[in-house]
Amino acid sequence: MPHPLKVIITGSTGMVGEGVLIECLASPLVEQVLVINRRPCGYQHPKLKELIHADFFDLSPLVPQLSGYNACLFCLGVSSVGMKEPEYTRLTHTLTMHVAETLIGLNPGMSFSYISGAYTDSSEKGRSMWARVKGKTENDLMKLPFSHVYAFRPFMLFPTKGMKHALPYYKYLGFMFPLMRAIGFGCKLSELGQAMINAAAYGYPKQHIELKDIITLSKHNA
Repeated sequence: MPHPLKVIITGSTGMVGEGVLIECLASPLVEQVLVINRRPCGYQHPKLKELIHADFFDLSPLVPQLSGYNACLFCLGVSSVGMKEPEYTRLTHTLTMHVAETLIGLNPGMSFSYISGAYTDSSEKGRSMWARVKGKTENDLMKLPFSHVYAFRPFMLFPTKGMKHALPYYKYLGFMFPLMRAIGFGCKLSELGQAMINAAAYGYPKQHIELKDIITLSKHNA
């Protein structure tokens, strides 16, 4: 049996992070959950502790409260739409690395799971700006001394019923799920959450977790 997970989640006021949080609160594998947000996530639970903090580039005020955890599920991210590469790099690579470096300094042996994206560019040399930046972020995270680093690369995610932070247009896309699943383009956000929990608890032989791996990992306890 795996050790109980004591998890830090970032981005739980966004759709992906909220979906992952819901799965963590329901999972018997997860003993404690700490969420770090700029605003309240809107959830209360005996497992849950929340820290409100405006500046993710300076976590020093939170340091006394960030130790004692063995997994980070990093779901914080921004869209690259309308953004120049330097700013997208700052909000994607620089911010993620700062959080990761802070956490590994406080929690030796921690695992780190990062929400990346399908078609991320591990070579860092492709034409797509966002894919290059995500690729560099993945690569640099994997150089840090975590017990494991997993880069999750979902494509189309379908939200969990009743979520507070689901993007509005997803309300109208539910009918597409069977088709997206059949052609290998979509999965449920609940499956992503379960996959992240299972990777942290049991490990996985790959560091780049593609859509088919997400579905496989989500069924670990089935």
